[in-house]
Amino acid sequence: MSLLAAADPRLARYQQLRDAIVSKVVEGTWAAGDAIPTEAELARDAGVAVGTVRKAVDLLVAEGVLDRVQGRGTFVRRPSLDRSLFRFFRLSDGDDVRSLPRARILGRARASCPPQAAAALGLRPGKPAIRLDRLRLDGERPLLVEEIWLPSDRFAPLEALALHEFGDLLYPLYERLCGEVVAVADETLTVDVADAGQARTLGLEPGAPVVVIERVARGYDRHPIEWRRSRGPADRFRYRVEIR
Repeated sequence: MSLLAAADPRLARYQQLRDAIVSKVVEGTWAAGDAIPTEAELARDAGVAVGTVRKAVDLLVAEGVLDRVQGRGTFVRRPSLDRSLFRFFRLSDGDDVRSLPRARILGRARASCPPQAAAALGLRPGKPAIRLDRLRLDGERPLLVEEIWLPSDRFAPLEALALHEFGDLLYPLYERLCGEVVAVADETLTVDVADAGQARTLGLEPGAPVVVIERVARGYDRHPIEWRRSRGPADRFRYRVEIR
């Protein structure tokens, strides 16, 4: 069967091939870190010219789905988003990130999804979802308190997992237990003040300034997987960007 058998015929051929490749990645035929077939093989399987394949692959590289490695081939990209929050927060007295903070799950519950999380996840407001409350620690010092929401139908295995088995990184856990791979994320940064509960968890005074990072994590097909809100002390926050 042609690689483009299920493609939308209204699209240009390279766009059909782009969608077909994404479908193979999403269904797990080509997993994160795997090499995809060569351009010649894809051209043969799809019944298109190699130039059409190259255009589709170029698009997926630009979108962050694939990586080209000189002399080795083209691979399904595996992002390192679990570490990305910590480009914003100092993890030591210096400026360099030296280690990944530890994580502790403070609570897990099936609860009615609040409107903001539901809208981000494409769920009906009030629909049951999985809520995780997590603390990130730099040594013994609290760094971030996080509220995380996940669709319960896709993340049911997490409900049976002992809290101490979650570990420091969630995204590899999502992939291993639930088959959900986070490929990209959108983040919004704002500033707020800590309420009494957040202040107690972070070791701050109530009303102390905190930086708030809201994230929507998405799969390779850009469907939403996770919504989270992370809060951290403003005095440990830094923002750096190169402007050209």
